[in-house]
Amino acid sequence: MKIGVLTGGGDCPGLNAAIRAVVRKSDTLSSRVVGLRNGWKGLLDPSPMDLDGKMVSGILHIGGTIIGTSRTNPFKDPGGPEKALKNLRILGLDALIAIGGEDTLGAAAKLYEMGLPVVGVPKTIDNDLSGTDFTFGFDTAVSTATDAIDRIHTTAESHNRVMVVEVMGRHVGWIATYSGIAGGADVILVPEIPIDLDEVCDLILRRHSRGKSFSIVVVAEGAQFVEKAGADGELVLQEAPKDEFGHVRLGGISQVLAKAIEKRTKFETRYVVLGHIQRGGSPTAHDRVLATRFGVFATEMVHRGEFGKMAALQGNRIVAVPLAEATATLKTVDMGIYGIAKEFFG
Repeated sequence: MKIGVLTGGGDCPGLNAAIRAVVRKSDTLSSRVVGLRNGWKGLLDPSPMDLDGKMVSGILHIGGTIIGTSRTNPFKDPGGPEKALKNLRILGLDALIAIGGEDTLGAAAKLYEMGLPVVGVPKTIDNDLSGTDFTFGFDTAVSTATDAIDRIHTTAESHNRVMVVEVMGRHVGWIATYSGIAGGADVILVPEIPIDLDEVCDLILRRHSRGKSFSIVVVAEGAQFVEKAGADGELVLQEAPKDEFGHVRLGGISQVLAKAIEKRTKFETRYVVLGHIQRGGSPTAHDRVLATRFGVFATEMVHRGEFGKMAALQGNRIVAVPLAEATATLKTVDMGIYGIAKEFFG
């Protein structure tokens, strides 16, 4: 059997671990693996690379992806889906393993309906795919953000400042919630709940009235203000042009929020945007193990002919769930967990 593998969407710690697992498991099942470069682009404009044990040796701990990635959407290319199916046959591939998030696996689900023999592996630092408790990349992003918040604590306390820390999270606030809890944030703001500026400032004022001289606010990049806060409720953008999946580039909510907090509370307020450092670098042990388990299971799914499904973590077991189910709706933050975070606000 000849299996293709691609990594699509934003890069993420653990991609190489998943690729390595697919190759090593395929070796034991007497299958060949071909890497398709740069996401779905690799199936629309093939530039395949053979992957074997030697190629994946020593990549477990390395961030990024050795086969490249992109935000190419095959359904934005005229005749793209048909081209993808044709190239699969030309390359002699019996199956495809697509490693990606909502966009990559959403495209995979549509292509499966058109006849593509595809299996999905869930990766995204946002942890927003349904059907799986966790995606690999998330734990590393949270660990990186938590470390940054720990460091920001010391400078905030030294200068008696309010510090606003912006983390990734376009539609969901999983990173903000987990890193905020772990980093001891005094306020955590997520896309699921519009920002009430009055409430945020009241929490900070209440904290300072108890003798605290600094505060830490963690905000997801996709959080929005409620209208009564004096804003129009729109996302804060770096730039307006959209990618092939219709996403604008977010960034800047922390700057807007910091200015508003300082104006209302009169406390010196600074902001920090963590940005792409959250998705770069070496994966944590948790993400290395999870990506490895996903890669092995996905390869087994291919050999069982379980196409149109995604490897998923449920409890401590890896199971197969339909791609259509996994990509139907975004998995938003568990309000029970966010409720725990709120116990420590202010």
